[in-house]
Amino acid sequence: MDFWSRLLSHTSLSSSTSRRDAARDPAKRLHRFEREYGQLLQIWRNSSNLSRDYEAAEKLEIRLHELTTILSDESRRPLPHPCIQFASIKQIYVPIAKVATTSYNEWIIKEAVNFFATLIESEEEAFVENANFSSSLTNLLVRITGQNSVRLGHDTEAKVVELAFNITTKIRLQPRILDVWFKTQQLSQHDNRRLDDRERFAGRTQKQDFPLFYILMDYIQHEGRVGDFARTGLLYIIESASNSVALEQWIVESDLSTLMATGLGALYSQLSRKLVIDHLPHELPPVLALSDYQHPTSNYEIVASCSPDFQAHLETFLSHLLFWQDVLNHCKSIEVKSTLLEHFQVIFLQQLLYPSLLESSDIDGGSSVAVITYLRRILESLDHPDMINLILHYLLALPHPGSGSASSRVQPTNNTTVSDARKRKSMDLATMMAEKSDLSSVTPLLFNLVDLTLACLRSHSQQTIHVTLQLVSAILKRHHRYAVLTLLRTESLHDESSHRTTGAHDQEVEYLMTLAGSIGGQDNFDEVYDNVLKDAMTRLESHPCSLKLVAPKVSTNNHELPAIPDSLPGAPPDVKAHTLQPDDPLLTTLLDILEKFFINPVDTNLSVTETLTDLAICGYMGIEGWMLRHPKYYSYDEDEEVEEASGFVPGGSRDTDSPEYEAAHRAASRRLCRKRPRWESTGLPRLLVILKRLCDQVAGYRESVPRFDDLLQQRREAFQTADSAPVLPTPQPKKGGSQAPASHHTPDRASMDDPRSDSPARPSALEGFAQRLLSELGTPSRSGSPRGRKEPSKTTPSQGPSGLSGGYGIGTPTMTPTKGVPVPPKEFPLNYDAPSRSGGVGRSYSPGSTTSGRDDYTGKDPTVASQMAAFAAIDQSILARRVGIPGRTPAVPLDLGKTLDSETSAPVEAQAQAPEGDAVAPSEGSSGGDEAIAGTAEPVEEEITVSVSHVLTNALILQSFLMELAGLIQVRAGLFNEVRFV
Repeated sequence: MDFWSRLLSHTSLSSSTSRRDAARDPAKRLHRFEREYGQLLQIWRNSSNLSRDYEAAEKLEIRLHELTTILSDESRRPLPHPCIQFASIKQIYVPIAKVATTSYNEWIIKEAVNFFATLIESEEEAFVENANFSSSLTNLLVRITGQNSVRLGHDTEAKVVELAFNITTKIRLQPRILDVWFKTQQLSQHDNRRLDDRERFAGRTQKQDFPLFYILMDYIQHEGRVGDFARTGLLYIIESASNSVALEQWIVESDLSTLMATGLGALYSQLSRKLVIDHLPHELPPVLALSDYQHPTSNYEIVASCSPDFQAHLETFLSHLLFWQDVLNHCKSIEVKSTLLEHFQVIFLQQLLYPSLLESSDIDGGSSVAVITYLRRILESLDHPDMINLILHYLLALPHPGSGSASSRVQPTNNTTVSDARKRKSMDLATMMAEKSDLSSVTPLLFNLVDLTLACLRSHSQQTIHVTLQLVSAILKRHHRYAVLTLLRTESLHDESSHRTTGAHDQEVEYLMTLAGSIGGQDNFDEVYDNVLKDAMTRLESHPCSLKLVAPKVSTNNHELPAIPDSLPGAPPDVKAHTLQPDDPLLTTLLDILEKFFINPVDTNLSVTETLTDLAICGYMGIEGWMLRHPKYYSYDEDEEVEEASGFVPGGSRDTDSPEYEAAHRAASRRLCRKRPRWESTGLPRLLVILKRLCDQVAGYRESVPRFDDLLQQRREAFQTADSAPVLPTPQPKKGGSQAPASHHTPDRASMDDPRSDSPARPSALEGFAQRLLSELGTPSRSGSPRGRKEPSKTTPSQGPSGLSGGYGIGTPTMTPTKGVPVPPKEFPLNYDAPSRSGGVGRSYSPGSTTSGRDDYTGKDPTVASQMAAFAAIDQSILARRVGIPGRTPAVPLDLGKTLDSETSAPVEAQAQAPEGDAVAPSEGSSGGDEAIAGTAEPVEEEITVSVSHVLTNALILQSFLMELAGLIQVRAGLFNEVRFV
């Protein structure tokens, strides 16, 4: 290092050392602070127009920055703090506020805001309690955020709103300083008479009372940090109203409720009027990609739900709606809360939401899809009981005591002044609404949400049906007590005589599991069903109505849980034990949709099965009669069992009061409850009949579609591969919430790139098929166990579903396949033991059924590789074939009517004859090249056809739904004690 370098280094070190010493010395620090402040005043006084004098503005910005830096550094050092004391005594914030307001320079404004924020954060000299400080800062904030001020950048706005938020935080922690920032202007009687009601209603005379309040109000709809600070600060002010009667009255009389309601309405009006539900091509879920899903048409008028702009608008609206909920949660004043709710009902519900539902239609491009989707998202986002009560109470046209306004249903307070203010506010609102009488000509008393829901479920638009099912499911899961007397036609249960017996319970669970097994496939069904049971337990325990049933008792004297915290009277009562009537219109409509399962879109099937499951989730809902057989339809093979159940014991005492008679009666009752009733189709609910019919249709597809079992297993493996693939940012459609056989998970890259790509292209599945074909030709090969399963250690005869002791209910059935021939329980002769079209033993599984082992070919013969490619091409042609519903028209090449079981399916087939008015129309673009209608004496209406690939996906969904129903029934039995043992 040369001489000059050493000299410069020494000089720099000396300068840095002297600056640090000056910062440590309070006197030197104060001297520097006074010098910077003096220069600032001199520059300001010498400049006539800072907006044009850029040099002076830059110097002022530097001086302000230095003052802020000195104060910030001093606040972190030990006492004394002479600079902060100087700022308080000399009130230097007054000229600094004037400098910023008159400069019209964003950089000077930004530094002035930082200066005030530093003074507040120092927590010394009680700046926030000083009236002059409050007046100067308030004037600064009002001037720089006003209409005539310079346009502020995003960073500067964030600092301004953060400063206002810090003040509200101080007010929340120290309520006594509220009077410094909130000053009610006392008007004389003469001045008050000159102001008409409209001016007082609009809050024109009240902004000067609490400017900080309105500054925050201007930013509550912003996104990011600005909106978060503004909304939180406003919440703190509203929370402080409980400590100040004057502030409470001021908020009631202000236009807070009007601005919030109109702001929410404006955001709702910005949402698209027409909507279609769609997914991005590269994010299409595999359950839709492996079906006949087609992207709906969207244009400048009809918006797709996956559009980023639409998602941004919807999230903005929902965030503002959640802000309403936060305000009500923080508000401890009943009068303020009632005023907000009243404006929410009148301005948003009555003027915007209900008219949009009333005017919606499914024939104009998707307005029904739009408004129903918005309503569902609203109900899913909110959990405040008062807001939910207002929305559903009004839209469902529920009766309520008193008049129709929300304010009439709120408990009055003891403060007469605040109550009078709220009444004046209500009268102003009523007067304003009276001028718009055309909006109140139609009310939910004439057409409510129930009418709209039933009409949309019968729509010809599958998208309308899909979103309506989602809305019904959301109401059933989150707000079931509102659906009991409106959407659902129910009846009360007064005793346990309607509960199923343990024998009937085991029989019905086995029936559903037998149907699930009849669909076929190779998988670890024991593990799958165990996951279904766990998922059913979670759903049942998390249902809001089941809390009282599953919550542990705290003590013997405390059996009642807190009531639902509704402050508005007129909400539906707590749900009691009830059941669904078999002729319920909603249930009937859902079952009508379920009957067309295999020609329905996949998303419709996912929604209808989800809704049917949600009907049975409530712990107070009895499932006998509409989901399971009612005990009044039980009949037994031996009449003496019924006689024993009455207490008659041959050779014993007939004295009804004797202990022997009572013991014999209980023993006979237990035997009768364990006995399985006869399985008669006449007593089956329509749901079980339809499920049996759908499984018969699967058997029909198995007979008419070549290699149906192999393709079904390949489709299952394709979903399992997608489930095990790395997690990608794609939406995952939910099916009943269960962990069913991996049919609703993230797709792998191949399935996303080609929506019609199928599992036959996977080498593992093709190798298995090639090996099986070569084994039939006499080629030796290595045998192996089914994929994902351990080979059974020994061969046992099939005895149907057996009971396993589990922690979830009664008699957990097993679906472990063993080697042998499929033999279902004797009550359910499904006749699915016919060999598959491709030869060998078919892979049709039922509980306790068997299958042949599956071998894997590991050779690398080029001949086999070419055969595999040929097989893949054949599979693709099979998957692309168009098929209809088996049983309605003869299929090629087999007659499906010969494969249906004559004993159990005969009455089902009789019911399957669709009425003339229920005939379905052919879909656009459907080709009937592979379907020949033979032997028809009269013209047959062309039916809707779908691809075999679509059928395979729906078959897996049906199998998952069957296991979900079985798991739900089993868990309910153990969780809610629904099964009778005596």
